[in-house]
Amino acid sequence: MARTALVVGASGIIGSATADLLLSEGWTVHGLSRRPGRQSGIMPVAADLQDGAATAAALANLRPDAVFITTWLRQDSEAENIRVNAEMVRNLLGGLRAGGSTRHVALVTGLKHYLGPFEAYGNGALPQTPFREDQGRLDVENFYYAQEDEVFAAAERDDFSWSVHRPHTVIGVAVGNAMNMGTTLAVYATLCRETGRPFRFPGSAAQWNGLTDMTDARLLSRHLLWAATTPEAQNEAFNVVNGDVFRWSWMWGRLAEWFGLEPAEFDGSVLPLEVQMADDSPVWRSIAERDGLVEPDLERLSSPWHTDADLGRPIEVVTDMSKSRKLGFTVYRSTDDAFFDLFARLRAERLIP
Repeated sequence: MARTALVVGASGIIGSATADLLLSEGWTVHGLSRRPGRQSGIMPVAADLQDGAATAAALANLRPDAVFITTWLRQDSEAENIRVNAEMVRNLLGGLRAGGSTRHVALVTGLKHYLGPFEAYGNGALPQTPFREDQGRLDVENFYYAQEDEVFAAAERDDFSWSVHRPHTVIGVAVGNAMNMGTTLAVYATLCRETGRPFRFPGSAAQWNGLTDMTDARLLSRHLLWAATTPEAQNEAFNVVNGDVFRWSWMWGRLAEWFGLEPAEFDGSVLPLEVQMADDSPVWRSIAERDGLVEPDLERLSSPWHTDADLGRPIEVVTDMSKSRKLGFTVYRSTDDAFFDLFARLRAERLIP
């Protein structure tokens, strides 16, 4: 494969890690977003994927060999999630059709493939864990399925290969991201230390006691590149996790120690971060001004609603990666080290004190 890529969502947690990896491997990288920022080495492409004509115009002169779709737009209902996000994928791939250069498209979705959409998250008849790719789709409408169908249809029409990547909760650096557990927990710990509040696990007893796993963004980026450049991995869907499993009853103390906190005793009840952090914006702004942080807006750093959804699940969630291992992808990442590395990067970039 030649080495020109289009990363859709290049400023997000997954997209930025993917763009960085591609650049380090010598690829030419174009980064598409509605309002591209300045990212070293990335050639910006401004496009609103909900506007088909504008998207086609923005992509008219691009000739990417590989396309990495790492973004979506959250809507007020699953019906709207399906309509908007399917349209975005359709407009993107339709806009690239005239160039005729695309050889591979990688789509990042997630474990809602197995757990259901936000409106029915973790409810109803779910497949047994560990989740495996051959368990297929749930009998419920889901925007992930709609995105996949758009990729499959375009691949059949335009003769390119595809891969689908299903990470668990992703650990990585991004500001203004709608799903950002690592930074949310770092901000929460900082607020607890500042105010003297207990550093309390906000989720369910099932998550506190059960096994779980997560996905480092940089490991995911390597999986995306591997699938795009490995013939045996083409036209396949994959789970993508770090390779270890843990219980939050163990991990919570590890996170607390990094911030110099004592973890609060967990009494088995749910106390969502959305409730705990509801009035913290002025506190965070004060911390940012005092310590010279670069982002004083709490809402651009934290996403408590998403962290609450993950940590409040009533079931154990463990993900199988045998399919990737059998095909040769053996990258591993310790999840506690992934958290610690993220916290160090957030501190170095003046996002937390």
